[in-house]
Amino acid sequence: MTEKERFFCVLHGEQTDRPPCICPGGMMNMITEEVMDRCGVSWPEAHTEAEQMAALALANYKNGCFENVGVPFCMTAEAEAMGAGITLGTKVNEPRVTEYAIRSVDEWKNLKEIQPDSGRVPVVLEAIRILKKKNLTVPIVGNLTGPVSTASSLMEPVDFYKQLRKKNKQAHEFMTFVTNQIIRFARWQIEAGADVIAISDPSGTGEILGPRLFEEFAVYYLNQIVDAIRDLHPGIIIHICGQMKNVYQQMNQLKSDVLSFDSIVSMREARKNLPGRVLMGNVSTYTLEFGDPEKVAGLTRHCVESGSDIVAPACGLGTKSPLRNIQAMLQYLKEEAGEHA
Repeated sequence: MTEKERFFCVLHGEQTDRPPCICPGGMMNMITEEVMDRCGVSWPEAHTEAEQMAALALANYKNGCFENVGVPFCMTAEAEAMGAGITLGTKVNEPRVTEYAIRSVDEWKNLKEIQPDSGRVPVVLEAIRILKKKNLTVPIVGNLTGPVSTASSLMEPVDFYKQLRKKNKQAHEFMTFVTNQIIRFARWQIEAGADVIAISDPSGTGEILGPRLFEEFAVYYLNQIVDAIRDLHPGIIIHICGQMKNVYQQMNQLKSDVLSFDSIVSMREARKNLPGRVLMGNVSTYTLEFGDPEKVAGLTRHCVESGSDIVAPACGLGTKSPLRNIQAMLQYLKEEAGEHA
């Protein structure tokens, strides 16, 4: 069974020999300094050059970290293409927004539409094409920043959250525009060769929004994306940060194939509240950076025993995470299944 076959068997509820071990990319960063040094490709150059982006994504698989490749390596590509100012960061720091595109949800018409030749969009698409031509046995993951997180990268987040209530109609118009741009980017990624689309929406949490606004703005617009790309038949992962206790009912309304959580969520509790759903996660990224391989293996075992169908880091990896700690997740799964690591 190839890594891609194993992954899609899990998505379809079919029997597999063991859980897959993946890290999508995007917000769930898979890149570390050690991997950069091993393959001779580094940030920030790899954010803007397709061959380097593809090579760096592939390096994680070649170094025994994860059973997938994924691009891009940040959460700013969508906001940049719509008009936000960004910095590409450094070798150890990811790109981030430095200048908001608008000051209020009223100004959404001033935003740019995402184009296949705007910002770093063409770099991401070409990197996916390069990876597709390699006929890999692992899934290619295209990454998207979720609607709430993209919106709060286009304008000051505190003002944005306030205006969800105070300017509800205009906020929905803004969110509709943003979501439609994300859909365009998603479809281009799938057409370029992405097997899976991972949508991370760390700013769209139940803790920040509360259950009502979480359903109204996070769940609704995430499902708009899922519905719009379902005809292209990708696997679809949605990652939501934060605690889930107050929003499990709303989480279960999400139409993605996979639900991914960070380490604050008890996987056992998630399994209890989301029966029948494919769950992904959630090995502590703190332990991956500051622990040791034995501790990582123990957390991996705990995730599987608690109900995780797909093992993954709980969030983006710290760039200084030791390679031996990251490799320990997959090594544990292979050893348990009787494979040669």
